[in-house]
Amino acid sequence: MKSGTKKVLLVVGGLITVVAILGGIKALQIKALIDAGASFKPPPEAVTTAEVIQEEWKPTLTSVGSIVPVQGVMVSAELPGTIVEIGFDSGDTATPGQMLVRFDTSIERAGLASAVAAADLAKANLERTRALRKSNVRTQAELDAAEAVAKQADAEVQSIRATIAKKTVRAPFAGRLGIRQVDLGQFLNPGAPIVSLQSMSPIYADFWMPQQSLARVAPGQQVELKADTYPDRTWAGKVETVNAEVDASTRNVRVRAILENTDERLRPGMFVSVKVLLPEQETVLLVPATSILHAPYGDSVFLVEEKQAEGSTAQELFAKQQFVRIGERRGDFVAISSGLERGQTVVTSGGFKLRNGSRVVVENALAPNAEINPKPSES
Repeated sequence: MKSGTKKVLLVVGGLITVVAILGGIKALQIKALIDAGASFKPPPEAVTTAEVIQEEWKPTLTSVGSIVPVQGVMVSAELPGTIVEIGFDSGDTATPGQMLVRFDTSIERAGLASAVAAADLAKANLERTRALRKSNVRTQAELDAAEAVAKQADAEVQSIRATIAKKTVRAPFAGRLGIRQVDLGQFLNPGAPIVSLQSMSPIYADFWMPQQSLARVAPGQQVELKADTYPDRTWAGKVETVNAEVDASTRNVRVRAILENTDERLRPGMFVSVKVLLPEQETVLLVPATSILHAPYGDSVFLVEEKQAEGSTAQELFAKQQFVRIGERRGDFVAISSGLERGQTVVTSGGFKLRNGSRVVVENALAPNAEINPKPSES
């Protein structure tokens, strides 16, 4: 029994020794892998960069609005009648007083002839009564009655003539006619639309500004307008008036600008974006808009800094995340209110794959140029 126990102990001791040796070897292997991982340096990320620049900007207030004619109406019938003549085509330019539509006036003209005859008779009767009154053949009451009849007959003539005049619809002002909505021989009731008439130049642009900006907007300030229909075109105008009241529901105030529109590109009802150019100037720091990283916790950029790498005497480029406060955007640039200094270098592309301390290599050979006023195809 003692001999068997001794053998078992020897076997167990041998197994423990083997396990300890194998465990030590494995621990050395794991430590070697950890040391190798700790010393491994990932390759630097390729990025493009730009320098933080400083410029003098005129601050602007931006809004959106609509084009409104200085004068614009839907020309309509004032009296009922049948159309016997149309004096325009759709899209024509109308002049003040131009005949647009003429209604049938045959009944009124017949009534006018009768009224003129009655007025002539009343006038002649008045003259006879006046002569007879001088010789006291007629009383003053008879003279007064004759004068009243003459005035009534003359008023009837004027009334019929006014009706005939209103049966000719004329352009109230110069402007561009729209699409004709009537046909020859058509009977129109009062108020029936005939054609739209809009004055095209100058023209208004109405837009809204928050009440916080009310103190900064005044008549005479320059404005710039753009319409997505003509992305390459900018219209210049000026603020004509600021509304006297603030909308109680939105706390916005209505502003009206006036501008020339000689080529009639802008049409009433068109949507436009508006910039009000403020008179003062301010110094701003600018970075390309592509350098801004947006996140729920704030906007940031990656700065590129040169410093000595750990365990080396060589200088390398590293990325450093910097939170910023952004301001107005113009073209491809964004103004920075705080967080950066002039001359610093920011990453403009490739920032999504960086973290604080990432090594980077700058490759600006194919980097696009940022422009304050880019063409739409390059924006």
